[in-house]
Amino acid sequence: MGARVGMITIGQSPRSDVVPEIQKLLGAEIDVVECGALDGASTEMVKELAPAAGDFPLVTRMRSGEEVIVGKSKIVPKVQRCVDRLQNQCDILVVLCTGHFPQLRSNRLIVTPDALLDGIVNGIHGARTIGVLVPSGDQKSHALERWKRPGGTVVVEGASPYSERDEVTPSARKLAASNPDLIVLDCMGYTSKTKDIVRKITGRPAILPRSVVARSIRELTE
Repeated sequence: MGARVGMITIGQSPRSDVVPEIQKLLGAEIDVVECGALDGASTEMVKELAPAAGDFPLVTRMRSGEEVIVGKSKIVPKVQRCVDRLQNQCDILVVLCTGHFPQLRSNRLIVTPDALLDGIVNGIHGARTIGVLVPSGDQKSHALERWKRPGGTVVVEGASPYSERDEVTPSARKLAASNPDLIVLDCMGYTSKTKDIVRKITGRPAILPRSVVARSIRELTE
């Protein structure tokens, strides 16, 4: 029997826009169980989770496909509840968000995409200019600081992966104008199609969190 992986979204489950693509990379032998921090939450309840002044905004998706923005400090306890719920029925847990969640505690290993992305970027030498795509313009200043490396330059553009209009193409063109050496797609909502568009426009390699997560899970379970 293959491993069972618990996937936790800061939005609502199931994440039909994320998990199937990860599952394809994992293979059918790995079983996936989902939990959403906003499962069971009404629209009014979600509005109460909007980021207050000084709180970091996190962009996520409702089951309906609607984009919502929640404050990190308000969503962390709900993510922890998903961890508590899944940890005794899964071998490994995964947070489906590239935000920073060091507060989470579990008796199982927790795969966190933000740390995986850090490790990859830190392991690549020669990337003098890093281009970053984030899901909201409100995250730009944080991303500039987060991806800053000694002697390097960071260029950040916003593009929601959940918008009905194409926000990725114009933002990728702006990144291309800065001639980056490497692109980081800093959101689990970005797809392999997003990566293809960005690579075609910029002519540069792009790192996609969901494929990084999938390959890390395979390394831990094989």
